[in-house]
Amino acid sequence: MLIPALALAVVTAAVPGHFDRPQEGFAHPWTTLRESNPYWAGLDPTPVNAALRQLRDFTKPQANGKPLYAGAVTMYVHDGKIVAHDRTGYAVLYGDRQTLLPEEERVPMRKDTIFDFASISKLFTSIAVIQQVEKGRVDIDEKVAAYLPEFGVNGKENITVKQLLTHTSGLEPFIPLWQRYPDIPSRVKAVMDVQPKSTPGTTYVYSDLNLITLGELVHRVSGKRLDQAVRDGITTPLGMKDTGYNPTADDRTAATEFQSTPPRGIVRGEVHDENAWSLGGVAGHAGVFGTAKDLAILGQTILNGGTYQGRRILSERSVELMLTNFTPQFPDNAHGLGFELDQRWYMGALSSPGTAGHTGYTGTSFVVDKASRSIAILLTNRVHPSRDWGSVNPARRVAADGLAGALAVKAGGKQWRATASGGTLTAERPAEVFVDVDKGDRLTVQHWNGTGWQDVRTITTTNRRWVSTEPVKTRFVYTKAGQYNGRGVYVHARGDVTADGWSLARR
Repeated sequence: MLIPALALAVVTAAVPGHFDRPQEGFAHPWTTLRESNPYWAGLDPTPVNAALRQLRDFTKPQANGKPLYAGAVTMYVHDGKIVAHDRTGYAVLYGDRQTLLPEEERVPMRKDTIFDFASISKLFTSIAVIQQVEKGRVDIDEKVAAYLPEFGVNGKENITVKQLLTHTSGLEPFIPLWQRYPDIPSRVKAVMDVQPKSTPGTTYVYSDLNLITLGELVHRVSGKRLDQAVRDGITTPLGMKDTGYNPTADDRTAATEFQSTPPRGIVRGEVHDENAWSLGGVAGHAGVFGTAKDLAILGQTILNGGTYQGRRILSERSVELMLTNFTPQFPDNAHGLGFELDQRWYMGALSSPGTAGHTGYTGTSFVVDKASRSIAILLTNRVHPSRDWGSVNPARRVAADGLAGALAVKAGGKQWRATASGGTLTAERPAEVFVDVDKGDRLTVQHWNGTGWQDVRTITTTNRRWVSTEPVKTRFVYTKAGQYNGRGVYVHARGDVTADGWSLARR
């Protein structure tokens, strides 16, 4: 539901949640999810409401005549407070690739609708691997072949567990296992036998095969199938009652694609990914289903440093490693041990070097922003009834931007925000600047030398903090060159100000 406008009138009286005061370390280990609203969390409801409206509008026909998705559930969490939990559209809307169901056969979206998480499943596999590391059964720097000898063939002898977790193994992205091989043993063997496409450690290539292999590794070293390891090590201790593989609550499950090859019809209650389906619905790369609330519990567990309601599933050190960038040599593909990091294409304005998350092909998005203690979740059935109707990435950014915009950027006095590329702000006595922008964007600082404006420096980030600037007559020039948006560019100034392409900003 949208947040009542009344909250906007009084939100300034509350101590706001801040974007410009990044938190260090983890949240209090007993931080627990509870129902709230933006006002009680110190957030501005206006960006939240705007994002929820736009996410609802994506269920309407877009430029291509098709909706972006049939339905969605959105959840925002800040400091453990669930400040928004919205649903829109339908969990089941189509009877085949084109035909809308009669009204009485459609299934409206619910807040507790169960979604196919798709590749967000990779996080569950990664956590299961790190749990084996904590038990002393696995070393991330060890060769995978030490645990799965059959994997150590055809140039894979030296691939390490860490390289699988960070997608630097050199394995190709995908093999149509379901199509080429007749049964589960032959499909698993095909992954074990595959040859790298590049020298391990020299490239970043996102690969399902990495995680399928890790799922087999968990089974081998723990003696438990992956679904059992995830249940015993993650979902049961955390109370994620609606999360797991091969869901049984079909009436609450969102439909995905109408598939004719293989001939599955409208897929509902079974994993959408054909390879995971051909592996019995349990695979390291896909297969986990769950709700927004359950996914928020996992997010809060990460923010708490691996624990929730007194049940620890990971040590703080392990969580730190999962959120540490192990791929600095591939700057556009920052990756921890399982988590993607700093991916503005779906994390939007929440993105930063410490922001973690993952997406799923079915239309899912999970963003955990450690610096602001925030979680943004968007679950959609965008492949229902077809995977070819368009990218859900714009909706992913809208969802992340809505929460980021609700977090305050607030100086100790009047502040201006850049609103147009090329805009200039001239200030007699500037005090501070704040810059959070996309790659390629910049703020140029110029000083008057008596005859003209001279460039002094260029700022591309202030790392989510206000930084002091010289209190002399200054012109600030904002240039937009990147594809995506950050939280923005702000200047706090005293005295006379002349603004063109800038506007006064409350927060």
